[in-house]
Amino acid sequence: MADRLLLERHGPVGWLIFNRPEVGNAMDSEMLSALPLAWAQLDADPAVRVIVNTGAGERFQTGLDVVQLSRDPAALREHSRQTRRAALKLTAWQVGVSKPVIAAVNGLCAGGGLHFVADADIVIAASDAEFTDPHVSVGQATAFEGIALSRRMAAETVLRMALAGGHERLGAARAHQLGMLSEIVDPPDRLRERAQRLAETIATNSPAAMAATKRALWGALEAGLTDACRAGANELMGMWGHPDQIEGPNAFAERREPRWAPPPAAPTAGTPDQGGPVEVGRAGRATSNRKTAR
Repeated sequence: MADRLLLERHGPVGWLIFNRPEVGNAMDSEMLSALPLAWAQLDADPAVRVIVNTGAGERFQTGLDVVQLSRDPAALREHSRQTRRAALKLTAWQVGVSKPVIAAVNGLCAGGGLHFVADADIVIAASDAEFTDPHVSVGQATAFEGIALSRRMAAETVLRMALAGGHERLGAARAHQLGMLSEIVDPPDRLRERAQRLAETIATNSPAAMAATKRALWGALEAGLTDACRAGANELMGMWGHPDQIEGPNAFAERREPRWAPPPAAPTAGTPDQGGPVEVGRAGRATSNRKTAR
């Protein structure tokens, strides 16, 4: 891992630790290359049931090493190609890790560091943690991190953070209110202890059931907005001409309780109304083979 990443195991808990504290754990080309291998190693370890991701030193992760980018752009050429193909392999989700992943955010999380927040299964943070997205402040666009975050929390919050750039930071308390994370740890120096205990609790559950749960829940998030709208339109049109569409307004106008039509019989398994199984798609991302009517 060229010392850019530390891998540790404490009981059933594997730890992936960003290890460039002198530069805020920013990702240089070596760390970018090491990340998919590190995730895969922890995922393949039969003794590891849960993975915790955190940063060495006072900061969690501050994104791409822009100093290296400015001085040696050729070093990041392959990672630029992956970005162009939307085939990044940085986070556990992008690599297809089947085990539960907890992001334990210590201190500042900036820019590309938000990848690891957006793609974790569970996020906890020290009370002094802060989140910021300085892309636009250094002439870059926010894309993958913001897109993924907007599937987990209010889009306006993500937009504000992206458009305010480096001029604003979101504190842990506000991030908790807005749904970016589920727990604040105070005092901050207890973050790793709390992450270990939480991971050990989760590790007592069925590994197979947890893997299946991850596929199911991430698969639901994977469905695109356009496909979701088309499916919604089908449901909407399915009510056109239904007796309840007439009964509802009539009951409202007559100030009485509606008398709804009996519900249709539930379709049996295997009929066209049933969605297909969830499978792992490109880059290990959970996708559904459900076809949307056109």
